[in-house]
Formats: sequence, structure tokens, C-alpha cells
Amino acid sequence: MLSGCVPHKFITVRQFDPHTPNLARMYDYMLGGTDNFAVDRLAIDQLAELVPEAVPLARANRAFLQRAVRYVAAAGITQFIDLGSGLPTQGSVHEVAPSARVVYVDDDPVVAAHARALLAGTDRAAFLEADLLDHEEVLARAGRFLDLSRPVAIVLVSILHFLPDAADPQGAVAALREAVAPGSRLVISHATSMGRLSEEESPRRERRGSSGSGGADRSPAEIRAFFGGFVLDPPGLVQAVDWRPDRPKLVGDWSLPSSLMAGVATKQD
Repeated sequence: MLSGCVPHKFITVRQFDPHTPNLARMYDYMLGGTDNFAVDRLAIDQLAELVPEAVPLARANRAFLQRAVRYVAAAGITQFIDLGSGLPTQGSVHEVAPSARVVYVDDDPVVAAHARALLAGTDRAAFLEADLLDHEEVLARAGRFLDLSRPVAIVLVSILHFLPDAADPQGAVAALREAVAPGSRLVISHATSMGRLSEEESPRRERRGSSGSGGADRSPAEIRAFFGGFVLDPPGLVQAVDWRPDRPKLVGDWSLPSSLMAGVATKQD
């Protein structure tokens, strides 16, 4: 488990089994949703006993997503691609920006089945069952629903830390940055055990997976590298709870022991 953060998904489930927990449904439960089963709720209740910050961290991540979407939409962006989206519930992009067109992308077929049912009846959101690292397929299929000649927001929230360096997530994100139009935004949150230390203070830790295999514990500088030449919007790359918070911090606010870095950046002309 990386920094106590539970993602939308990091295991690909190839068959539906109501007796097996699914991480997208587990995440939905952590956010207070109803698109989950008893087995998912039991798994999270057990996890919360072992990692008390897991649920608060998941909610802090979703709160960042919502603030970032509102910010980007207010800047005039009307198109979003949410990569590694999990279930589009509990204040997902199309709910926060109802006038935007949104493409959700996830490679879990259980998520796909749930998502298509949840999105039935809306013509402003679509779901693609695809690997977010296959940028060519993602862009080709998303381009049937969006106008990629215009600015688009690429959303990579709480997913990149579950992708090992061997999978070349930097290359995939770089290709996405190159493909989108000037004025596009890149929205990223990324868990790290090193985010509360400065780059000089951070010990170089052995990379470890979120579930014991795969994934990476990246430093703030390595997370910053995902933005490439995009210019970070103020306040830059910061703790997710500190990114344009809706209210000032109050005395006694709980500081999560795990670290979730977050930022939004813009592609210049």
C-alpha cells in the first residue's frame, strides 16, 4: 500500500464476481456511494482498521478532483478525459461540470459494466474501456466524442503512482501532452511517502508497489516531471488539501500522515 492511499483501481478484474472485492466499488464506498456490494464494504472496513487514513485520504483526493474540475471549467475548458477514472460516481467530472463533454477511461471490465449503466441517459459523457498507457488508442477513440483540435483537460488523479517506471508512464503522459491543443490543462494527483520533505531532505527510498508489486514511490521532483513543459497554475505542486482549498485551514484540522501531491498545469501557445 503506497502511503496509505487506496486508488480507484490498481488491479484489473477480468470477470464479475459478487463475492470478490472490486477496488472501484471499494473507492465508491469510501466516498459514501451506493454502487458497491457487501464484500466491498467489508474490505474497506477491515482496511480502515489497519490504515486509518485511507478513507480520509480518498475523500481528500476526490475533493481535489472536484476543485480542479471547477477551476478548469471556470477557465473555459469544456472537454475532459479522465484516465483511470474508476466508477463515475460521487461528484465525478460530468457531475461537477455538467455542461462539459467527458470521456472516462478505465481498463477494468467490471468498472466498464457499472459505468455504462451509470452514464445511460446522458449524451455528454462516454466511457472507454482502454488502457490509459495506450495513448494512441485513447486519443483516437476519445476524438470521436471530443474535438481534440480545441483545449481539453487531461485528468490523471490518484493513478500514476500505481504505474511502475517499467511501464513508462512518463512516456505515455508526454505523448498526451504533445497531442493536446494549446490552452489544454493537465490535472494530476500522486501519492508519495516523500512529499512532506524537501527534495534535499527526502531520502532515496527503494521503489515499492502499492500492493507489493508494481507502482512507484516517486519524489516531488519526479511527480513534477509528469507536467513536462506545461506551466503549473498557482499554487503549483502542493499537498492536495492545500490546492485552492474551499476554506481556510482551521486549528485542529487533521493532517494526514500520508502525502498526496496535486497540481494543475496549462499548455502554453
